[in-house]
Amino acid sequence: MGNRTYDGKNIKSSIISILDEYFGISKYNSTVKTELIAGLTTFMTMAYIIIVNPLILSSAGMDYNAVFVATCIAAAISTFFMGVVAKKPFGMAAGLGLNSVVAFGVILTMHQSWQIAMGLIFIEGFLVFILVLTNLREMVMHAIPPSLKMSIGVGIGMFISFIGFKLANIVIDSPENLLKFGNVSNPVFIISIIGIIIIMVLMSRKIKGSIFFGIILTAIIAIIACLIADLNNVAFNVFQNPNLPSFITPLTAGSSNLPQWGGGLIELPNAHSISTIGHLDILGAFSLSFIPIIFALMMVDFFDSLGTVLAVGTQAGLVDKTGKLLDLKKVLSVDALGAMIGGFMGSSSNTAYVESSAGVSEGGKTGLTSVVVACLFLIAMLFVPLAYFIPSAATAPALIIVGFFMISMVKHIEWDDFEESLPAFLTITSMAFTFSISKGIGFGFISYCVIKLAVGKWREVHPLMWVVSLIFIIYFIFVSNML
Repeated sequence: MGNRTYDGKNIKSSIISILDEYFGISKYNSTVKTELIAGLTTFMTMAYIIIVNPLILSSAGMDYNAVFVATCIAAAISTFFMGVVAKKPFGMAAGLGLNSVVAFGVILTMHQSWQIAMGLIFIEGFLVFILVLTNLREMVMHAIPPSLKMSIGVGIGMFISFIGFKLANIVIDSPENLLKFGNVSNPVFIISIIGIIIIMVLMSRKIKGSIFFGIILTAIIAIIACLIADLNNVAFNVFQNPNLPSFITPLTAGSSNLPQWGGGLIELPNAHSISTIGHLDILGAFSLSFIPIIFALMMVDFFDSLGTVLAVGTQAGLVDKTGKLLDLKKVLSVDALGAMIGGFMGSSSNTAYVESSAGVSEGGKTGLTSVVVACLFLIAMLFVPLAYFIPSAATAPALIIVGFFMISMVKHIEWDDFEESLPAFLTITSMAFTFSISKGIGFGFISYCVIKLAVGKWREVHPLMWVVSLIFIIYFIFVSNML
């Protein structure tokens, strides 16, 4: 027994040593345990895409189960490459916004097949990949002035906090004022507030994995609350069942607050559930009429992911003294490949997720975090029903808290310098108000160039900033309405 224990310890030590050497875990003052928790946390905050992406694409006629499997596999492959090639803690999955363009723009409005739509995604990803190989994408990133780099991170922080507040129903739509405070009797509101309190308490106690444990505890509380409500015949619709009221009221006989579950736990992929993989139509996508759509997809993909990796990388401390992201070309290459992988799988373009900042907040700094996320996406593909038992009310508090961490970068912006601070302000606010990372970056770029031109300092602006700003102007005038 003693020898077995000793051998077991040696094996464990060897595995940790191999992981440490490959990913440079000690170099970044992290541990394998920290990276594992960070991976779990990132996955929990972005796992909603497993449900949301199939819902969006199935509304355009694609098969829900097939898209579900494709979403998981594409996310797993893309994120795995991000972990082992770029060695960065960025989770990747189907990009929200891009999937809506595919579903509602290309398939439903333009009456194109989903195969052609995925062909467009593949072509767009390939073109972005070419831009990476020619160093153009990396050059654009290095041309961004420090104030705008910081403002992109802050803007994304506001952006994901706003998403969190909306998912939590703390902020809801209002026909009079656009937005208003949510209904405190809404079960989603109640559980979300409990989730925020749990994470705040855990963080104040300096407990490692606060965000991840907060998500799990909040989900458990939500399930228990639904069980109690069921026993008392009261509607407590925290899982947002469209057939139940959104406020606390007597429950209709025979109804349940819990998600529908057939009792099965594991569902293996079959010929039907992998029917989207490899069935894209690249030749059909080669048409002059699709050029504006490809351009629009490229603009969103190019700058959404650029802003995300810059902001999350800065938060994780993975930048050099000048603020440049380490191994940037590898990161951007994998991100571009993610679009191609998503198109090939039939899940829409895969891109780096801002929710990766949740894992970074838990201490994730290496590619091991991404490998964990990739493995969890593959596992999730098998455990389809369990995905329904983590409500948005459990993940929304995590997004709100993560926004706090990212907004803290605002202190690095030179607010006393009007030429730097106003473009930064426009980047931050427009990103949240237009609900678009790429449009926020566009506002920042254009305003920065205009101000420098007005004060006679146009020579201080990197030539690529002028080129990209001009492209953004063309994009806003002729293409952005397509999105």
